Amino acid sequence: MPPEDPPPASDRRQVDRLPIELRVEYRRLNSFFADYTKNISKGGTFIRTAKPLPPGTEFVFVLIIPKLEEPLRLNGEVVWTTDPSRATDEQPAGMGIRFKYLDDAERRVTEDIVERLVKEELGGHISERLLRAAKPTDPK
Repeated sequence: MPPEDPPPASDRRQVDRLPIELRVEYRRLNSFFADYTKNISKGGTFIRTAKPLPPGTEFVFVLIIPKLEEPLRLNGEVVWTTDPSRATDEQPAGMGIRFKYLDDAERRVTEDIVERLVKEELGGHISERLLRAAKPTDPK
């Protein structure tokens, strides 16, 4: 399957992404881009953009999160893209990003921020249910 076609959801991620839109900023070559996420999880996000970076590209981006004094700066890798010519309402143009953590401490901090964000955006009862369902299963 070509990398510009998003693989089935079961092949893409271990944790479900939740429908939260955030402003995201990043650079490509000498240009600055500001787009929006379509969804987010503790392990990655989908960035809606008409100019996705090529799969395999590693880059630094910032998420603008309400109620945080500073943007959340993360490393990510483009795992798959949807070209604008193939975009649909269900699968808009953009790129699926896997967060690349420098260490376990950065992973924990990011996961805590995403969990708080989900609770604030979706409310306590709904977020608890979604976060419980989104936890990776123990392979034992």
